[in-house]
Amino acid sequence: MHAFRALETAAYCPRKLYYRRREGRGDVPDRVETVRSLAFEYEQLLTDDAALLAAPIEIDPAAYRDRLASAKASIDAWEQVADPPIRDADLEGREARGVAHKVLEEPLAPSLAFAGRPPENGVWEPQAVRLVAAAKALAWERERRVERAIAEYPAYGVVRPIDLTVRRTAAYNRAVRTAESIDAPPARLANDAKCGPCSFREECGVETRSAATMLGL
Repeated sequence: MHAFRALETAAYCPRKLYYRRREGRGDVPDRVETVRSLAFEYEQLLTDDAALLAAPIEIDPAAYRDRLASAKASIDAWEQVADPPIRDADLEGREARGVAHKVLEEPLAPSLAFAGRPPENGVWEPQAVRLVAAAKALAWERERRVERAIAEYPAYGVVRPIDLTVRRTAAYNRAVRTAESIDAPPARLANDAKCGPCSFREECGVETRSAATMLGL
């Protein structure tokens, strides 16, 4: 049984998953929890100027409010997104287990809040894997079909429903196979941008180079 987070990490970097397992790191940083808490304050952030100005958001407050207002107008189940019937639900499926930060009842869907920056469209693939894992676990528990999930980026005012497409499901299946196969350090990534901020880069030993070095400057 794999944790949702482990499958997300397997899709991002298998070597990182190996080191995380070996060292047993699993704590969620306080900043991540603080940002996730914004996902439960959307209505207040839309109307309370003081709350918005005090919130740990990453964009201009006016732009943030515009994004939230757009999400509210376009998402049919917004009331459940803003005030979910189930919060921090422990889910256990056939292959994966973990926490869905929100569970919407109609239509049935999990929602996960991510602390980082969203892509211009859709969701990052490792996060899509985590969303598919949550949706599959929810479907397994409820014995109902789950066709969508919701990605939230609370620091940016972005809320995006996504479909469980064939491509996203295939990425999830690859992550499951990867997580099951890791019993030694996988091959290093070479000069990948994702290595720079990784907390395991010293143990990993991957060599990262600046853009100037790569250009021979």
